[in-house]
Amino acid sequence: MKTIGIIGGGQLGLMIAEQAHVLGVRAVALDPAPDAPAFRVCDDHLVAAYDDAAALEELCRRSDAVTYEFENVPGDILIPLSEKYNIPQGYRPLYDSQDRLREKSNARDHGLQTPRFAAVDDEASLRAAVRELGLPAVLKTRTLGYDGHGQAVLRSESDIERALPLLTVPCILEEFIPFDSEASIVMVADRERVVSFPVGRNIHRDGILDLSIVPAAADPEVLGRLKTQSERFMRDCGYEGILAIEYFLRGREIYFNEMAPRPHNSGHYTIEGCTTNQFRELVRYLTGEPLQEPQLIAPTVMKNILGQDLEAACAVESEGHADTYVHIYGKTESRPKRKMGHITFVGLSGAEYEARWAARFVR
Repeated sequence: MKTIGIIGGGQLGLMIAEQAHVLGVRAVALDPAPDAPAFRVCDDHLVAAYDDAAALEELCRRSDAVTYEFENVPGDILIPLSEKYNIPQGYRPLYDSQDRLREKSNARDHGLQTPRFAAVDDEASLRAAVRELGLPAVLKTRTLGYDGHGQAVLRSESDIERALPLLTVPCILEEFIPFDSEASIVMVADRERVVSFPVGRNIHRDGILDLSIVPAAADPEVLGRLKTQSERFMRDCGYEGILAIEYFLRGREIYFNEMAPRPHNSGHYTIEGCTTNQFRELVRYLTGEPLQEPQLIAPTVMKNILGQDLEAACAVESEGHADTYVHIYGKTESRPKRKMGHITFVGLSGAEYEARWAARFVR
């Protein structure tokens, strides 16, 4: 029986391990938290920091193939491990996604349209970038930001003043795109092919994903072009394994926003909403099995469950509704805005979700 190693023991690691077991594959995870959610379902685990070189090497020794569910694994440790052990995705997609300036430059250089952007290191370069790009604009830290952290929208001179504390680290200023909607695609690639999951429309609240609605309500030509350019980008960059890309849609224009070389929150709907899912296809890739082309079973809505909605989600679970799948991640501490689970509604449109379910959750 093959074993996959997972760097990171959060909810993504948990769902990778669950799908590994469906395919008869063992899973071992490494995470610094002794109560990491993935540990409940993994066959083995290591409690260690992500920069613990000896522990990461032990994870690799115990595994036939290793992946990561956490994006900020230090490169100076992972690169030599990639040369010694089987980390099929390699380090490149992780490296390209870890710095927003590098990420945007890489997307632009490989043919994707991005918002205009400029590197910002201090107040002088920020003001120069504002003169070049205009306002409104978005100032972001180049590394470590997620779920709306490490960024500020600049609309006026006073916003610039308030954003100066972000400049303690290197930043990037991006043109503000007044988009019509946000969309994302999840792909898995091996050396033979790229399989893509249906494009979803994403709705964020306070910088955190709230809903993914699939299929996305957009011009079919635009969605087809988004799929084609995403698959070409993955191939042109030489990426294998899993990759999610988030976009802004404005009219017929498609703007690259960001990417992640791991399972993605917006792809959780695939577990029940598609004939196969993002986690299972990642495991197939890691174990050298042929990939399967996913098909959407029915229109699907995925609702993120944050700490403030956990009680409501548990109530929905107890009610036993058909085609309603509640996933609670088992985190020991519930906090507002912390991802505690998700609910997938299969056979439901976005409008039907608003009419039947939205009032159950904090708005």
